Amino acid sequence: MKGLRFLIVGILFGIVMTKSEAISWYRIQEMFRFQSFHMYGIIGVAVVGGALMFYLMKKFSVKTIEGENPTWVDKPKTHKASLFGGILFGLGWAMTGACPGPLYVLVGNGHLVILIVILSALVGTMAYGMLKSKLPH
Repeated sequence: MKGLRFLIVGILFGIVMTKSEAISWYRIQEMFRFQSFHMYGIIGVAVVGGALMFYLMKKFSVKTIEGENPTWVDKPKTHKASLFGGILFGLGWAMTGACPGPLYVLVGNGHLVILIVILSALVGTMAYGMLKSKLPH
């Protein structure tokens, strides 16, 4: 029954992503070519909304779904690995026309070729897991 909540949230996420055209390859290409504000607006609303949600969660001591107090961990200000990872993420996003969240929404919308991108992301994640101990952190 707990999984049903996540399924409903996932379906709502998919509807919002589809209706806002955030899964559109053309919209993403417009963003990377600085031809349209559309995607920047969506990302900006998500960042501001997320920051507001975190602020309210901390202020009102909101508990997790399991009823526990969340732990808040400060991240380092700058990190070379984050910069390198962000560059790889951006390159992948530009090449495929989709970031990880909407990949599953695209499959749900019938774009089955995205399964290749999902498989590639999983292979890359597994490769990182195997090489993690040998990489600088």
